[in-house]
Amino acid sequence: MSAAPMTMVGGLNAGLRASLDHDPRVLLMGEDIATLGGVFRVTDGLAKDFGDQRVFDTPLAESGILGTAIGLAMAGFRPVVEIQFDGFVFPAFDQIVTQLAKHHYRSAGHTPLPIVVRIPYGGGIGAVEHHSESPEAYFVHTPGLRVWTPSDANQAYLGIQAAIACPDPVIFLEPKRRYWDKAEVALGTLSADDAERMWSSRTLRTGSDITVVAYGPMVRTCTEAANALAELGVKATVIDLRSLSPLDLDPIFASVRQTGRCVVVHEAVETVGLGAEIAARVVEECFYSLEAPVQRIAGPHVPYPPSRFERHYLPSIDRVVAGVVQVMAG
Repeated sequence: MSAAPMTMVGGLNAGLRASLDHDPRVLLMGEDIATLGGVFRVTDGLAKDFGDQRVFDTPLAESGILGTAIGLAMAGFRPVVEIQFDGFVFPAFDQIVTQLAKHHYRSAGHTPLPIVVRIPYGGGIGAVEHHSESPEAYFVHTPGLRVWTPSDANQAYLGIQAAIACPDPVIFLEPKRRYWDKAEVALGTLSADDAERMWSSRTLRTGSDITVVAYGPMVRTCTEAANALAELGVKATVIDLRSLSPLDLDPIFASVRQTGRCVVVHEAVETVGLGAEIAARVVEECFYSLEAPVQRIAGPHVPYPPSRFERHYLPSIDRVVAGVVQVMAG
């Protein structure tokens, strides 16, 4: 494999290109993805190189886009659908949770639907209403869907290929505030074993005092918080979930049994968020190892605010550090 510095947008584009090259059944579809290259230019140049039979624009009708993708998957294709923004996915919610998630089960395993639904999600870009939401809990709660999110460009490059190769429907959540962050991307063919490993958590750094769990846009925030904590003498383990469904919690359990403390961080609303499930599972599995209650650091229970107030809504490095200090004192 060769390595090259790329933004997450570049990593996604390269991963989609690799999948289109590798499998003629892969199709890309969505609003403005062909002529414009998508709102964030993730699909830029792909229609030109692969033609309008494989990369094509759709009407502005999310329910119709998903319904068409489901029909294409039944006919043997592997559609990759782009939803322009997180808040625009809800017109397609019925198709996703009642058709896409259930059809393989409903057909007794005879008709898989290998569809990837790409959704830019989360805040931090100063966007208007319905452009900064974090809807992952809806999809994680739905049996039959896999949910995955990258935290950097290399993970995006590898993860989108693993999602497209997966026989199950995948909700692929792209943290838009990280779209322009650069990282070294290891370009090359993704093996079947590498693709399978993408569904596991990864440990970014190890520490003996506390376990910090995050995913998507919060991974960088938590890594930077861990650097600040190190200056205070607190050694933190940082774990990137990557796969939100299915969850790979064994690395978290192993770490908490060593540290005795755990903090879970996500942008989405705290109430019934993914952090609640992780906290409950950690208590169930690691009760006798815990030195303090599991802490959640997340969005408040309010609609996403206007952009000028979003800095008060989003978990920050300072909030993560303060949460860890609180748990360490517990």
